[in-house]
Amino acid sequence: GVTLSGGEPFAQAEDCAAIAEAAKKAGLNVWTYTGYTFEQLFNLSDPDMKKLLNLTDVLVDGLFILAERSLAIKWRGSKNQRLIDVQKSLEAGHTIELT
Repeated sequence: GVTLSGGEPFAQAEDCAAIAEAAKKAGLNVWTYTGYTFEQLFNLSDPDMKKLLNLTDVLVDGLFILAERSLAIKWRGSKNQRLIDVQKSLEAGHTIELT
């Protein structure tokens, strides 16, 4: 798959969406790491940000917080961050976390 992270992907949503779209066409999944929460992104009206969200399979949301850093959790840097199943969440209209 493809992972979008570093610098805020949603701050460069148009370019990241183009990468995500190419990845999806190649049959790859897309994980996006963001400081935003799923709820914040879900409620935005920016078309490029919406497109990137719609092309994302798994969203790791929330700011990295050093005080909550943990090496015991998978795919996240701090305990406050969540793994969101974006496609199921978009269909349901609310956040569905991966377990």
